[in-house]
Amino acid sequence: MVTVGTKTYSAKEKDIDKKWYVIDASGKTLGRLSTEIAKILRGKNKPIFTPHVDCGDYVIVINSSKLVVTGNKLEDKKYYRHSGYIGNLKVTSLGKLMKKSPEFVLLKAVKGMLPHNILGRQQLKKLKVYPGPIHPHKAQKPEVLDIN
Repeated sequence: MVTVGTKTYSAKEKDIDKKWYVIDASGKTLGRLSTEIAKILRGKNKPIFTPHVDCGDYVIVINSSKLVVTGNKLEDKKYYRHSGYIGNLKVTSLGKLMKKSPEFVLLKAVKGMLPHNILGRQQLKKLKVYPGPIHPHKAQKPEVLDIN
């Protein structure tokens, strides 16, 4: 069987142009915002997307303390962590965690949507989350990205 000039394109690290985007999270729903951020971090919004190569962009999220969740998630949604010792399971509700560390809530949501391997950890490092409107990445000249 003869194939005529159809080759699958595979992106190389040198071919990828990484951009910086700023997203304002005020008034946005947690899950819907985190799915869009995960797409950008993975590079699925680009035509040169390759699953085994980090071809995504950098994302800066400001105003993460103004995220919105629907329903009774502030009381019902729980975050668990364990110290490794017997009986030391710590449980925190979403409402308490949003008051204490709103950037952790968004990081945790996006982390669950990325691959659970070395590539996913590399892509998560390109996410910068800040609770207020100020960020220290002015030198990168980020573009404002509006997510509806």
